[in-house]
Amino acid sequence: MADQTLKRTTRLRNLIKAGGPGIVPGATDCFTARIIEEAGFPVIYVTGGGTANTYLGGPDIGLVTLNELAGQVERISDAVSVPVIADCDTGFGGVANVKRTIRAYERAGAAGLHIEDQVFPKRCGHFDGKAVVSIEDMLYRLQAALDARTDPDFLIIARTDARGPEGFDSALERAHAYLELGADAIFVEAPSSREELERIGREFRGTPLIANMVERSRTPLLPEKELLAMGFNIILYANAALYLGSFAIRKGLEVLKKERTTESLLDRMTTFQERQQLIGLAKVDAAERELVERVKRRLKSGA
Repeated sequence: MADQTLKRTTRLRNLIKAGGPGIVPGATDCFTARIIEEAGFPVIYVTGGGTANTYLGGPDIGLVTLNELAGQVERISDAVSVPVIADCDTGFGGVANVKRTIRAYERAGAAGLHIEDQVFPKRCGHFDGKAVVSIEDMLYRLQAALDARTDPDFLIIARTDARGPEGFDSALERAHAYLELGADAIFVEAPSSREELERIGREFRGTPLIANMVERSRTPLLPEKELLAMGFNIILYANAALYLGSFAIRKGLEVLKKERTTESLLDRMTTFQERQQLIGLAKVDAAERELVERVKRRLKSGA
C-alpha cells in the first residue's frame, strides 16, 4: 500500500524504483479514471489521442491544444488519488512553449509526462506519415522541460517516434542522447517486434522504460510479466478502456434500437446505485450535511 501522505510525484518515483508500476491504463475522462482507480491500478495515464477522440471527436493528429489537454489532466488528477502520467505531445511549440507546458501540467496535478520528438502537428505514434525533428531540436525541448519543472520528483519521459520514419537504430541513438541529457525515463514508440522490445530492454537496462501496448497495431501485445522481465517499468494500455467502452456502447445501442428498451441489458449495465457510489454522491452529501450542522451550531452558540 502506497503512503498516501507522500506527494503523488514521489509515490510514482517509488513505484518505479520498486520495478513498477507495470500496467497503466489510460483514461479519457474523470469517470473512466475513477473506474481504473477502483479496479486497483496504482497509476493512471491521460491519453492525448484518446482525448482528441472523445473531447473533439477527431483523430490524433495534433488537434488538441495545451489548455484543452492540461485542463483534462487537471480534472482527472482531481478526481482520483493515484499518480497521473500525461501525454503532452511535442510540448506545443518552441522551448518557451515547452516550459509553459511543464508548469501547466505541474499545476494540474500530474505526477509526470512524456514529451516526444515529432514535428508539429504530430500524429499518433502508430500512424503512417510521421516525421521527427532533429536530435538537436529535441534536446532543446527536453532541456527546456527539465529546466522548467519545480518539483524534482516530477517525472519527465523522453519519447522518440523515429522508429517509423528513420528506423530502429536511429530511434535507439536518439533515446541514448535524450537519456544522456537527463531524461528520467525513455519511451521508444512503436517497436515492431519482440526482438526490438528485447533490445530496448538490454540497451537501457536499469533505466526506467515505457512500453505502449496498442491493440492490433504495430507493437506486439506481450504479457506484463514478460515486459517487466525485459526492463519495462510502465506498460501503457493507453486506450484499452476507450476500446472496451465504445464496443459495449455500440453493442448496447444496437439492442436498444432493435428492442426499444434496455430491459435485456440490465445485467450488463452499471446500476444507478453503482454509478452514484463511483462518483462519491454519499460522501458529498455527508460533507454537505456536516457543513450545515457546523454552521447551525456556530450560529446557535453565538445567539
